[in-house]
Amino acid sequence: MLELRNITAGYDTGTVLHDVTLVVPDNAVVALLGPNGAGKTTLLRVASGLLRSRSGQMILDGVDVTGQQPFQLARRGVCHVPEGRGVFAALSVADNLRLQASARVDRAAVDEAASVFPRLGERRSQRAGTLSGGEQQMLALSHAYVGDPSYVLLDEVSMGLAPKIIDEIFDYLRQLAGQGISQLLVEQYVSRALELADYVYILNRGRITFAGEPQEISSETVLRSYLGALAS
Repeated sequence: MLELRNITAGYDTGTVLHDVTLVVPDNAVVALLGPNGAGKTTLLRVASGLLRSRSGQMILDGVDVTGQQPFQLARRGVCHVPEGRGVFAALSVADNLRLQASARVDRAAVDEAASVFPRLGERRSQRAGTLSGGEQQMLALSHAYVGDPSYVLLDEVSMGLAPKIIDEIFDYLRQLAGQGISQLLVEQYVSRALELADYVYILNRGRITFAGEPQEISSETVLRSYLGALAS
């Protein structure tokens, strides 16, 4: 279980998160919804160790890991797929995959990834920076397949992609869920996120305004959250 307890965090420009508590249970998908600027990316950065919280705790499988560095959390099974297709553009597809792979996978990383995204196998020698946007996102997502994580933090992985590619990506996320890999999913397509999620949190202006199961949330609740941010 991944727990964020009473997290307050931000940047030099000000506080973004205010006393946020969120739980990602084992073998579960948690959707984190909210308007632009609500603090969703900031929360994922805290959870992956990229940003140190000002107060609060992070508990991972019963161990207090507050303040640990990203590489330490990665070793404990936390995988962060950031917004913007985080790949090493100058390296080949194969080198990207091997760099991200666990020792168990290592040289089999390309074949492992190609079993989910066949196009990556076809482009194994191609530089990552020359791939299409959808292919780069597939490569970034493959980190969650070849890295043997327990928790995957996903930040707007469908942004800017064609509907067919989005379908493939959500099929992949379902496969991860079927393997028992927990996910904390920030996603602009609310209906798709709710279909996949076991639990839902809504974050608005840095505070949790809803926590529950998908069937407990109404479209009016979501709409109020987004429109309320626009009106503020």
